[in-house]
Amino acid sequence: MDSSNRAAGQTIDDGVSAYQATKGAILLDVRTPQEYRDGHIPTSINLPLQNIANIKEVVPNKETPLFVYCKSGMRSEHAASILKQNGYQSVENIGGIMSYHGEIER
Repeated sequence: MDSSNRAAGQTIDDGVSAYQATKGAILLDVRTPQEYRDGHIPTSINLPLQNIANIKEVVPNKETPLFVYCKSGMRSEHAASILKQNGYQSVENIGGIMSYHGEIER
């Protein structure tokens, strides 16, 4: 899980399954608060891309596995890159919620 980009053929559904199977992992939604309120993956934490610098307040341990998503995968790719630059060691961009087939919480 060292890549900030999704593996070829991996879907957001696969990413959520990997998150669920990873002890201590955090599912991070980097969309806006309004987008999050409109529907998000259950158990995800909303930390908008524009506030990603505040990650230390949400996840102080840089060894915590992070699974990052947004609407299409673009913001989550950018967020994953920033997180890795800030020393987070286990970051995976799982893509966009638009392609998600699981439960959505509102």
